Amino acid sequence: MGTDVLIVGAGPTGLTMANELRVAGVSAALVDKLPQRSTLSRAGGMQSRTLAALDQRGLLEPLLATGDYSVGGGHFAGVDLSLDYAGHRLPWRSVPQVVIEGFFEQHLAAQGVHVRRDHELAALDQDGDGVTATFANGTAIRARYLVAADGAHSAVRQLLGADFPGQAGTATVIAADVRLSVENLPMHTRNEDGHWAQVFELGFDQQGRPLRRLVLAGPGPRQSRDVPVTEEELRAGLRQVFGAEVELLELVYGRRITNAARQAAQYRHGRVFLAGDAAHVHLPLGAQGMNTGMQDVLNLGWKLGAAVHGWAPADLLDTYHAERQPVGAAVLLNVQAQTLLMDWASTQDPDVLAARQLFRAMAQLPDVQRYLGDLLAGTTIRYPMPGEHPLVGLASPDTDLGGTRVNELLRTGRGILVDPEDRLAKVADLWADRVDRVGQGSGAEAMLIRPDGYVAWAGDPDELEPALARWFGEAR
Repeated sequence: MGTDVLIVGAGPTGLTMANELRVAGVSAALVDKLPQRSTLSRAGGMQSRTLAALDQRGLLEPLLATGDYSVGGGHFAGVDLSLDYAGHRLPWRSVPQVVIEGFFEQHLAAQGVHVRRDHELAALDQDGDGVTATFANGTAIRARYLVAADGAHSAVRQLLGADFPGQAGTATVIAADVRLSVENLPMHTRNEDGHWAQVFELGFDQQGRPLRRLVLAGPGPRQSRDVPVTEEELRAGLRQVFGAEVELLELVYGRRITNAARQAAQYRHGRVFLAGDAAHVHLPLGAQGMNTGMQDVLNLGWKLGAAVHGWAPADLLDTYHAERQPVGAAVLLNVQAQTLLMDWASTQDPDVLAARQLFRAMAQLPDVQRYLGDLLAGTTIRYPMPGEHPLVGLASPDTDLGGTRVNELLRTGRGILVDPEDRLAKVADLWADRVDRVGQGSGAEAMLIRPDGYVAWAGDPDELEPALARWFGEAR
């Protein structure tokens, strides 16, 4: 084997995967078809659950130290949400994708993991022992497993012939990175004639000037997604929404995006796993695409590590699809609902406008704001696991265990058994090579936490041994 795991695609999903495998103590090769890292930001926000996961690996503070990233803000179907309420210890942050990629690439390089660039996948073969990937530059890499993190037009997915059902794009809007003449614009602005704009902060360019993501659309015919975006049409769109108040100073990058919504029927294909946009594509509403992809591999990384080390239960790798496919489906569902409620295609359909008016009123209610905020943040994800305790399947609370938080303990990449009453030592010792017993005398609640931070057991002591065997294999 050339490596334990081959990762195809060095965007946020692939880079996160590489780090998870490093933490799990297995070798990984990370390749990308681009000759150099892109300087463009296709995504611009990090949700609470993703931030918590970075905190669990000790990466959150170093990432946030790289710049000044605003807190809060967000929208659901164009209706502003306050995402900085006390329910989220780590509220939404505006961190551009280009910053995340640069940070991860530098962090991995310091650990000896480097992106192999100019590797465009040409062929893929797998057998009972591993996967062989052949690239257009003539090189080949053999690995035990392969993770496809190569985006919406995934070469891996196409070579597999994997089913990718869903809705084809029916209309386009403009998404552009720009400099504008006015600061502090509303996040979402819509005119009665159906023209609308969304504006998000993207940090600063190399000269320290503020950059913004501008999304523009309106009624009438739309251009094909392959037609280049021009400064003239951006200026015309800005006038239609804002009048003469807002001027375009610079177009850094522009593209057209569609409302296509697709999801892979299976996330696992033998020794090959689909993650991120290779597994699900949708409109970039609510900053969910990049976050969902990063959380895909946070779920998968420790499981691949267990398989490589030889202690994974027989069906552990199958739980990746079982747990993450419903999450992806739920994201597609809420994005498609947002697309309708915000009249993304500017149909001006009276029924849609009536539904939107009612939704806007409902969305002002605190409970609805909280529900929608939690939905976007990923903090209510519950994986299907045995057990009746209300914590089981949810992300672990970041409990203080006598001066050390749960998130800090998870930085080892091992399981955590919280044993506040010091009663579980006999059972815990049987899995001590994979699970750390902590929290004696802390007053916390007893629980078993997987390496990805999700609670696998709490409550009934008789269910602890089956839970340990279910997620951490046979006792030693």
